[in-house]
Amino acid sequence: YTTLYNHIKLLSLSQTNDIPHQIPLEVVEVGGNITLHCPLSKTERKFFYWYKQPLGHMLQTVSSGSLTEQKLSEQFNNNRFNLTAGDSQCSLTIKNISKEDEAMYFCQGGTAYFQHFAAGMYLAVNVKEIRQTPETTSVQDGDTVNLRCSLLSNTSVNSGQCPAKNNVYWFRVGFGASHSSFIYTNKSSCDAQQRSCDYQLSKTIQTSSDAGIYYCAVLTCGKILFGEGTKVELLQGKPLEPLLIVLSLLLGLCVIVIAILI
Repeated sequence: YTTLYNHIKLLSLSQTNDIPHQIPLEVVEVGGNITLHCPLSKTERKFFYWYKQPLGHMLQTVSSGSLTEQKLSEQFNNNRFNLTAGDSQCSLTIKNISKEDEAMYFCQGGTAYFQHFAAGMYLAVNVKEIRQTPETTSVQDGDTVNLRCSLLSNTSVNSGQCPAKNNVYWFRVGFGASHSSFIYTNKSSCDAQQRSCDYQLSKTIQTSSDAGIYYCAVLTCGKILFGEGTKVELLQGKPLEPLLIVLSLLLGLCVIVIAILI
């Protein structure tokens, strides 16, 4: 009887014409929280469900029951998901959002013989990160290092997450008694199709005071994103030329031979 009821329920759902043509979009950063609301009339409270539909995956039941007695499914029954019910709506709160939460969410309510979708929305999870290259580099005094800071945006539904006018700052944390310093640069290039921005800093290392860990900080969308840093070390002394090494060895041998002959 349960299987027959489910088939009848799905048939009745397929016949409803209350599903909106456009699904609203909600964009949330990784680690953020969101509350999804589902308005309900008095006739839609006897049976109520929340569903999750990830792209390319099967439909998942988030919760089931009535408006006043909701029960989370096993995979959603944790402290990140929470249900609250009022007189005219049921709300689903998702905390500490991860990329796996990205999906279309919709609610369904009604009676045992007729149910329809009350609301739906697509939750897009925006993953931004900073990558700095290289991780470490060793140079001679007078050499120039090229540091790179990449801002990546992995949002799959919104390609406008990488504005070309981000403010980029570089600062150096010195080694030992060396003082830290602050650098500003706006040299950048953005690729909207790949959703990435690259920021570069060319720095001539003159003395040991220029060595240290260089960090980039990108001010974007009202937030500051920091890189993991690039360690710049100064090699002590200039490397010897191969010809100079050979001549030094020959001179040493000559001194030894002369000493033996004498």
